[in-house]
Amino acid sequence: MTSTSHPLGLRAELATLTTEAFRADLADIDELPTLEIARLMNGEDATVPAAVADRLPQIAAAIDAVADRMARGGRLVYAGAGTAGRLGVLDASECPPTFNTRPGQVVGVIAGGPAAMVTSVEGAEDSAELARADLDALALTADDTVVGVSASGRTPYAIGAVTHARTLGALTVGLSCNAGSPLAAAAEHGIEVVVGPELLTGSTRLKAGTAQKLVLNMLSTITMIRLGKTYGNLMVDVRASNDKLRARSRHIVALATGAGDDEIERALAATGGEVKDAILVVLAGVDGPTAARLLEESGGRLRAALATTPG
Repeated sequence: MTSTSHPLGLRAELATLTTEAFRADLADIDELPTLEIARLMNGEDATVPAAVADRLPQIAAAIDAVADRMARGGRLVYAGAGTAGRLGVLDASECPPTFNTRPGQVVGVIAGGPAAMVTSVEGAEDSAELARADLDALALTADDTVVGVSASGRTPYAIGAVTHARTLGALTVGLSCNAGSPLAAAAEHGIEVVVGPELLTGSTRLKAGTAQKLVLNMLSTITMIRLGKTYGNLMVDVRASNDKLRARSRHIVALATGAGDDEIERALAATGGEVKDAILVVLAGVDGPTAARLLEESGGRLRAALATTPG
């Protein structure tokens, strides 16, 4: 999936990428005081949100397409290598506690498998075949979405994932940090956030990684908003799996309803701790089973469920 596997050819290819460009003005950075290096790095990081802003129309179009597939029962799958792969796995792993997504609804696959989260797996990113095998293990359908993530936009694993997913009828998104990337060309929705050369030449875990994290935040969060996983800006589908989240659940019910502590406790007890159901119990004056039924009939959307009740 790359123009050449020869080291000299690859070197020439990398030399054309903005993310690999050399900053001559930073050639003496190692001789600067620590505070000055920190200021330089912070200044570089401050340019990333503007680069993301330049691609908001493409990001929004991709989100609407993802939400449409997921509303039909599809999954959101991130595929990448190295830093890009780790960011996808991170975003996927945070969806269950934040939005109570069902197991396997948001998935991150990384070249080299789980071991690649903490150590380099040599050669894994260069294998489009490995990407196909990883996706086949998920038994993709046309309702699923595969987001290939690669700072360079030329990583064979990410391109292979998107290319294979497209042959299966899945929605595809290609997220990269270079213009005119093969990854964006391979995907139905190409998102190219061009952040420019890195503080350390080619260290794309820096600005490029930050840009990818920001875009992945948007993809998952706004998709979940579109799917009714929030009520306003409240995480009403939060999974209360520890003491902090249980306290947050009670705070969310209080913010949504204005109810006192005793009423909140009764509502949560009546709904098995489900925040969205508890809010409906308080605001609509229904019992726990009725709240669950109304939400099921409304596709899990609290506003729609509230609109069907007399209150």
